[in-house]
Amino acid sequence: MNITKIGHCALVLEHNGTRLLTDPGSFTTEAQEKVTGLDAIVITHEHQDHFHIDSVSKLLQSNPGVQIFSNASVAKILKEKGIECTIVGDGQSSEVKGVSIEGFGKDHAPIYESMGLVENTGYMIGGTFYFPGDNFHNPGKAVAVLALPVAGPWMKMSEAVNFAKEIKANKAFGVHDGMIVPGFRGFIYMALKNFVPGTEFIEIKDGETKEF
Repeated sequence: MNITKIGHCALVLEHNGTRLLTDPGSFTTEAQEKVTGLDAIVITHEHQDHFHIDSVSKLLQSNPGVQIFSNASVAKILKEKGIECTIVGDGQSSEVKGVSIEGFGKDHAPIYESMGLVENTGYMIGGTFYFPGDNFHNPGKAVAVLALPVAGPWMKMSEAVNFAKEIKANKAFGVHDGMIVPGFRGFIYMALKNFVPGTEFIEIKDGETKEF
């Protein structure tokens, strides 16, 4: 699997000849709107930094035949715009061109009391890559590659470390880091490498592609 990090949580995955985009959000509009050749767009939840409706509309125009996969909450918003979506919620699954898309988890991690408590679905793609969105939900199965949230108003660093320890992925890289000054991201990787030696942490810079 080749993974290109556009930024924050927007990733382009290339797996067995299938090309998928995750969470095209408001932090990465210009770069993500240039992506072509997509077979699918996978959206974990409705928050703007993960789901920018104008970008999705533009991507539909430049990627004929692309399918959208998300949970019921996002599907409702898309339906209001006349956009079709295949619903894959917690415990559900689908596929695109033979690549499986499995849903795990129901809720966004709490920010404060009721703030931000929308439906959040983590996705296992191709049976190897896990993208949890804004929650630390354990899919309960082996993870080869983990997209690990490393910053945000709903989490602290120790939670990222503990989740990485719990998942025990072979490899991991940081996401949800659009609010971090790029020069500080190295500190986070240093901490993860020190505290979770059983997982190989790979830094992917914005715009960079790595093979997993």
